[in-house]
Amino acid sequence: MVTFEEFVGNSHTVEGLRAAIAAGRLPRSMILLGPRGAGKYTLAIMLTMALECQLQPRELSSEGRELASFCGTCRNCTRIAEAADLDARIEEAVTVREDMRETDKKDTRVLVQTHPDVLVIPPDPPQLLIKLGQIRTMIQRAQYLPTEAPAKVFILTSAAFMKEAANSLLKLLEEPPNYVHMILLAENLGELLPTIRSRCGVSHLGALPMEEISSMLAKRRPEMNRSERDLTARLSEGAFGRALGFNLSEYAAARADALTILQGAERGGDHSALFKMTESYRAGAEGQVKTTSLLRAFSSVLEDMLLLQSGAGDRIRNIDKRADLQRMADTFSFDWIESAVRAMDAVQSGLRRNLLRSLSLDALAVELEGAGR
Repeated sequence: MVTFEEFVGNSHTVEGLRAAIAAGRLPRSMILLGPRGAGKYTLAIMLTMALECQLQPRELSSEGRELASFCGTCRNCTRIAEAADLDARIEEAVTVREDMRETDKKDTRVLVQTHPDVLVIPPDPPQLLIKLGQIRTMIQRAQYLPTEAPAKVFILTSAAFMKEAANSLLKLLEEPPNYVHMILLAENLGELLPTIRSRCGVSHLGALPMEEISSMLAKRRPEMNRSERDLTARLSEGAFGRALGFNLSEYAAARADALTILQGAERGGDHSALFKMTESYRAGAEGQVKTTSLLRAFSSVLEDMLLLQSGAGDRIRNIDKRADLQRMADTFSFDWIESAVRAMDAVQSGLRRNLLRSLSLDALAVELEGAGR
């Protein structure tokens, strides 16, 4: 588990949160806001350890402010730190659910709990939404005093709520017990209902400069050459955690599929390459990961086309595909790109309703071809 000193970037925000804990003024309901990979979940776990640490160590900032920290070795810290590898804990929870009887499986929601007073609530697979059953469990557990730590902490790792779940959360956000802290992670405030936003304090993790990320990658990922570091720094959108784990080959494969869809719309009529590509987007977890990666790459390519159209080519992320993107930016109109974004949103909405992935992508391509240029 990293320490506060090792957390990369946003030192002012992190220091402010540590000072708030030390002073006992951390908001009971708060939103950690920042791009994917900015370290929101890592920071949430660290703040939780600072709240719950049995030793409650304190440090002084350069301005003389008292800052909360954690020892990392007490029983509270070590158990909370076990939740740091969120993907592994979710996989374990999903495996347990899959082994249940069918009658029990449908009523069981994925939750992560490595400490009795800390509950992590991730989006529930396969729809990847925070569901009503998860929020009901949270509300029920919030009614009981902590058993082994100073506070009850609930970490909601996504802003992707079912409508019923979001509405059910409002009362607890507005009037949490004085021993409860809720930390909600979000990439964009607009993803959350205004009624949720108005009940929470907000701390923002900003994007880091591309040059800073590239420089840090030179130290942390020495196997990468300069062009790979620069491309990764651009594609990570200012999030060092995302850059550190960025898989360029997987992204390149997803982007190639996104370009196949666009090239099909560019040529018109010939869908053979598209249908061959979408056959691999089948049901199951692997297909879900591939589809999510494709839609993210598709979004990145569309944004770059808009930047090229507006004369801001120095800000594009997919710099290694500039020639292809420039050709497409010259081919497709702004209105066409806007319709492509709406069509992509429709695919994402359909996937949450468990529509077949391959058919959704085929429909996306056909809709783009008929949108005009």
